[in-house]
Order: sequence, then C-alpha cells, then structure tokens
Amino acid sequence: MGEGGLVTGRVALVTGAGQGIGLAIARLLREHGARVVVSDRDPALAEAAAREAGQGAGPEVVPLACDVTDEAAVEGAVAHAVERFGGLDVMVNNAGITRDATMGKMTVDDFEAVVDVHLKGTWLGVRAAAKVMREARSGSIINISSLSGKSGNFGQTNYSAAKAGIIGLTKAAAKELGPRGVRVNAVQPGLIRTAMTAAMPPDVFAAREADIPMRRAGEPHEVAGAVLFLASDLAGYMTGAVLEVGGGRLM
Repeated sequence: MGEGGLVTGRVALVTGAGQGIGLAIARLLREHGARVVVSDRDPALAEAAAREAGQGAGPEVVPLACDVTDEAAVEGAVAHAVERFGGLDVMVNNAGITRDATMGKMTVDDFEAVVDVHLKGTWLGVRAAAKVMREARSGSIINISSLSGKSGNFGQTNYSAAKAGIIGLTKAAAKELGPRGVRVNAVQPGLIRTAMTAAMPPDVFAAREADIPMRRAGEPHEVAGAVLFLASDLAGYMTGAVLEVGGGRLM
C-alpha cells in the first residue's frame, strides 16, 4: 500500500509474530506502510516471518528474538525499535502459548507458564511501550485477548484467566495513559484457523464452527484487520475498547 497506507511511516513492534495471527498482523501493518519489528521467542521463526512479512521491503521489516516473560528482553525490544527506526508508534502484544488440561490434571508450572506469557508478557509490553509513547504524547497499544477470556473454555483455566486479565490490564492502562495521548485497546479473537487450532480434533473444531452464527472459523488476516484499524487514526478517539473478532460467537 505504501504511501496510501493507514499507518504509513509509523513504527510497529509485534510480539509472537513468528506465525499465525502475529505474522498476519505484521504483514498487514507492513502492507499499510509501517516499519515493523517482528519479534518471536524463536529466532528462526522471527527471521522467516520478517522475510515473509517484508516481501522485498528489506530494511523496513526486521526480526528480533524476544522472550516476553523477560523484563530486560521486552525493554530491549522496544529500545531496538526506537534505535532502528527512530521511535515506536504501534505496540501489539500478541505472544501466547497454551498448556491445556482440566484443573485436576493441570500442573502449577503449566498454569504459571501460560499466565506469565500472556498476562505478565502483555503487562511488560504495555509498560515498555508506554515509556516511549508517553514522551511522544502519542501511540497505540493493542493487546490480543481471546473470547476464552469472556466466557471461559473447558480445560483452559490458565488461558481463560490470563486472557480475561488482559482486558482488565487494557482498561486500567488506557485510563493511565489517555491523558498523555496514548491509546490502549484490545482484540478478542474467537475460533481462528492457525497452527494452534489445527491441532484440535476435527470433530471438536466442527462443533465449535457450528456454534458460530457465521458458520465458519475466522482467518488470521481478519484479526489483523481489527488491529490495523486500532493502530490507525481511524480509531483516534477509541481507548479502553475491546473488539470481538469471532463471527458472532458468544454474543
């Protein structure tokens, strides 16, 4: 899109961008003119994703290895974006993992791992981005929650709790940062076709689709579209908002 893009010239950092929804977000932001830091815990995935998202953009898309549970690593990722591109305008906290099990079988380690990546990782990302954006008196932070955080999913007490927590974090941060011109919003995807959902048993996936008013799973680019909107000036008077991208599921 280049010069006609919705985020032309802006600098974006996307966590968990090695595949799936994160990669789709990085790709769409780039298509709309942003310079993008593609971050993932896996350096090889980050490298491959940067090549795919950039598609010839060269230095406009750069990979970065980052563990979002590591305070210094997250602050370093934000510093890298600022050093490389001169600032940070868009922060997308997307990194996530699952460790599904019923409560009786879930280990404390599996609970803590999921909460650490999703909730602490998002908090660290919001905090690090806010330091830069407060000074600039502008910026858009987008946190990726899930409809699991609205209704709760069987076998996902860890994931559902973390994703609900992201909504509370988003609203509290929006109140703190609003006076400084920084917007903080969240997106709640529903059933989306990714490597994560591809691992679901086909009959379970089909049953979930049948419960959706639009009768289909979503695609990663459809979540990316909501993120692009929130990142752009089209959403200039929106903060503390939660956009559901779920085909009408759990209305």
